[in-house]
Amino acid sequence: MVAVTCAGILLTGGRSLRMGRDKATLRWSGDPSGHTFAQRSAALLNLVCPTAVEVGPGHSSLLRAQEEPPGQGPLSAVAAGWRTLVEGGFAGPVLVIATDLPRLSQGLLEWLADYPTPRSVVPVVDGRVQPLCARFQPADLDLARRLVAGGRRSMNALLDACDPVLVDEGEWLAPAGDASALSDVDTPGDMQRLGPR
Repeated sequence: MVAVTCAGILLTGGRSLRMGRDKATLRWSGDPSGHTFAQRSAALLNLVCPTAVEVGPGHSSLLRAQEEPPGQGPLSAVAAGWRTLVEGGFAGPVLVIATDLPRLSQGLLEWLADYPTPRSVVPVVDGRVQPLCARFQPADLDLARRLVAGGRRSMNALLDACDPVLVDEGEWLAPAGDASALSDVDTPGDMQRLGPR
């Protein structure tokens, strides 16, 4: 049970150009439940967050939010999810996850939710920040909405404008339980490399 109440935002609206089909609808051979990526990601959020929304076509059972217009990139999607949460009366921190992380674990999400800082928390893998599996504070999510209104589309624009705590593998690996917990699937080759062990 996590001590910090976080909502969740699941991003499923990517165009999946390198995969050649909608990644949210893929099924990973390493998941015995047979769930699609979107269903598995939504189930993880439901284990950790009292409320969560999907920003995208509606591939999960989560409440659906939609960016206007759709397809404007992850920053716009995060802003749309935050708007929906705020309209529903939520005003706390939010776990933001992309749908294409088949080895993401409940332990890592709980660890992010509970990380002891009032700032946003963003994991780092091999020196690269991972803003699509991170905890964002309300002020930074408000900033995301302003950036989108100003024409910005990249999550890096948000990271550059706010002051998140960056945490490397030395901190997140143990709660994640898997060094590949933050490995995303962009191509069919990625799916093969992340196959069951």
